[in-house]
Amino acid sequence: ERERERERGTHLYEIVNNFHPNEMMLPPLASSWPLLSVLLILILFAATNIVVSTPQQFREAPQFYNSPNCPSIQYNTDHHDAADSVVVHVAMTLDAAYIRGSMAAILSVLQHSSCPQNINFHFAASASADIHHLNTTISNSFPYLRFRVYCFDDSAVAGLISTSIRAALDCPLNYARNYLADLLPTCVTKLVYLDSDLVLVDDIAELAATPLGDHAVLAAPEYCNANFTSYFTPTFWSNPSLSLTFTGRNACYFNTGVMVIDLEQWRAGDYTRKIVEWMELQKRMRIYELGSLPPFLLVFAGNIAPVDHRWNQHGLGGDNFRGLCRDLHPGRVSLLHWSGKGKPWARLDANRPCPLDALWAPYDLLQTPYVLDS
Repeated sequence: ERERERERGTHLYEIVNNFHPNEMMLPPLASSWPLLSVLLILILFAATNIVVSTPQQFREAPQFYNSPNCPSIQYNTDHHDAADSVVVHVAMTLDAAYIRGSMAAILSVLQHSSCPQNINFHFAASASADIHHLNTTISNSFPYLRFRVYCFDDSAVAGLISTSIRAALDCPLNYARNYLADLLPTCVTKLVYLDSDLVLVDDIAELAATPLGDHAVLAAPEYCNANFTSYFTPTFWSNPSLSLTFTGRNACYFNTGVMVIDLEQWRAGDYTRKIVEWMELQKRMRIYELGSLPPFLLVFAGNIAPVDHRWNQHGLGGDNFRGLCRDLHPGRVSLLHWSGKGKPWARLDANRPCPLDALWAPYDLLQTPYVLDS
């Protein structure tokens, strides 16, 4: 609606600026007043409805300190990367569209951590993004945060992306998780990957400590009751050489928005290449519909370490079409995830929140014009 109003204002602006009285047969002055009055009203109406896009401003978050029993960390010279096993490395993507969600996620991680000063954040941002602005935004709200923003060359993956059921899923940055082993320094050997549309209500160190065993490359909550076959097309299942991919694997759906990843194992197994090969095949013959998830399922499903479901109460954004409200799954909750079309900040701004969106709101750092600094 705002876009239509902006176009209406632009159209009226062009009419007024291209209005040349000398080129028209004008009526007498007295009879022209109604026309001029209507034109003036239309101009004023358009002006009041033109939306000026301004960068979002965020409040500074409180500083969080380690509890007395937290181990100390020896950082290397750049003060960002530490190979010490007690560091919790968290990877996320960062862009202007989801920055509000990212800020809330960061705050939730720090607030519920027993050792927040032992957390390092690694953000992947598109090469076309304003990296300086993203750095400044994070630094202003989290002055004491240990983080680094990595430039992700999305041109490499752009040619591999196939259109999916929702345009937001086709963003190249959604595929940055495929390349974390290449983006991050080799001293980072294990990390927790988080989407931007979630908040934690428990200590992330517990999630990061998930044992991966000797063979698993990643860990995530599995959902074996989901219809796994629906994630792939009839073309995939009707081709014997493709459908045999899952032979001998108890393949179940898992959500890639929350994962614990062993980057050493990933690098050793060249898993980025394996994911890319499935994406290249998808460009030749359509074998799946849903964005960046299916390649992960093709490579890892049935071979991942388990994580308790409380660490990904996903689907709170509804489905990919309507984004309707949903309830929590039964059981304990450590992480709330608004995967799906509906995002809590958008629904709150539209005054159409779902009940569970109230659980996201306390972590929202957006600085509104109605909030006065104390």
